[in-house]
Amino acid sequence: MNNCPQGRYETSYEIGQDNVEIWGMDLHNPVFFISATLMLVFVATSVIAPETANEFLSAAKSWTINQFDWLFMSTASVLIIFCIALIVLPVGKIRLGGNEAKPEFSKLSWFAMLFAAGMGIGLLFWGVTEPLAYYTGWGGTPLAVEARSDEAAQLALPATIYHWGLHAWAIYAVVGLSLAFFAFNKGLPLTIRSVFYPLLKDRVWGWWGHVIDITAVLATIFGLATSLGFGATQAATGLNFLFGLPNDLTMRVAVIVGVTFFAVLSVVRGIDKGVKILSNINMVLATLLLLGIFLLGASSNVLVSVFSSIKNYFVHIVPLSYWSDRPDHEWMQSWTVFYWAWWISWSPFVGMFIARISKGRTIAEFLIAVLIVPTLVTLIWMNVFGSNALLQAQQGIGSLANGIDDASLALFQMLENIPLTELTSAVAIVLVLLFFVTSSDSGSLVIDSITAGGKLDAPIPQRVFWAVTEGAIAAALLIGGGAQALGALQAGTIATGLPFTVVLLVMCLSLTIGLRDEQKSR
Repeated sequence: MNNCPQGRYETSYEIGQDNVEIWGMDLHNPVFFISATLMLVFVATSVIAPETANEFLSAAKSWTINQFDWLFMSTASVLIIFCIALIVLPVGKIRLGGNEAKPEFSKLSWFAMLFAAGMGIGLLFWGVTEPLAYYTGWGGTPLAVEARSDEAAQLALPATIYHWGLHAWAIYAVVGLSLAFFAFNKGLPLTIRSVFYPLLKDRVWGWWGHVIDITAVLATIFGLATSLGFGATQAATGLNFLFGLPNDLTMRVAVIVGVTFFAVLSVVRGIDKGVKILSNINMVLATLLLLGIFLLGASSNVLVSVFSSIKNYFVHIVPLSYWSDRPDHEWMQSWTVFYWAWWISWSPFVGMFIARISKGRTIAEFLIAVLIVPTLVTLIWMNVFGSNALLQAQQGIGSLANGIDDASLALFQMLENIPLTELTSAVAIVLVLLFFVTSSDSGSLVIDSITAGGKLDAPIPQRVFWAVTEGAIAAALLIGGGAQALGALQAGTIATGLPFTVVLLVMCLSLTIGLRDEQKSR
């Protein structure tokens, strides 16, 4: 019986009771086997008929975004309000793991892992490309301002920060907090299904829960494989730009193999000796690169840009959050709704990883850190990289003066026009690869937990299996179907954002009930 006097739920379910041991792995039946089968079917279909798969899933993505843009937009805003309410209400004092629980990691390591697992790699890719896109009109402009105008320059960075700031992290925060609370305070397995125990009770251990966990596994593995595939393209582009190495399929697959190799080493060592160390290295390198670009680039312009971006971010946060009667409806769907769907589809992975490393924090501390720290990092990062790119475009300096030709090359084109190009570009490439390693290994640890029935100490062969599987899927799709197969995978990941949007809203209700029960038990 899984109960104790500290308010844990009474349930006859024992963590791992449905597991079977095969090949040195401790596997939940049927979550592992159904997830693995569906992955094989999808990869085989995408490799055999990449065009058909891409067309079908792209149509599903377009339908999802066109029909439910209002749901994505409103949900993101609701989640911010929900998080703020939990911070200021008395429940914010509840400690994850109980009153005597102590944090497992220092705040610096905790912040580093939050950043590396959640968005580190994305900021490297989009830190230059996205502000430049909004200024030049590559894919439209926010609020339909005129491309390359003063208004476009003023909105470029705030609109970018809007997509990577509070709204995005509110999505991750709700999932992470829900998982941490029900696992550490209520004694339930660390799986997505446990969050819905107050609503489903013991039915959550049956097929309702199986479907929830299988969906989470697929969203996580496909999202990571998509990022790994597209990231290999950016890394290969950077290596070609810097060293003249061939930017071909062989190089991209080689990048995936290298990232997978180091991810395997990291997951074998676990969170404390693997993921934490790599995340800290990431933060040191990212800080050095950030300071380098700031000092070598237009530093005075960056300082002005930071204060201007903060002001314009809060001035435009409400107009950018509307979903009806928008003059930039197509831009909103192509960028904002796409981002919200992407963050939601990634929320099982990032949320569960955040939960795993956050025991011992109070709810208020957890939410403030998860919302504010990454948003501040995003604000500074986007301004340092984005303002340099915008300045080059406005003053006709280098390739960026002509706008965006290749999104994966934009970062290196910006670095080309500041001193120490070779050094900064080399650090950027290393950082891209390391961020992919930390995303892969943290994702593997998350999938391990789900497919082990909520166990936190899955056997090493199981960790290796999932780390290798992520790389194998990305490589197979690149080899078999190229960009079209990866595009199909990305479209499928976005489509999963729709059901998870509903799941998130129900999650808020379930967490509210759980917190109420916790207060009553005190």
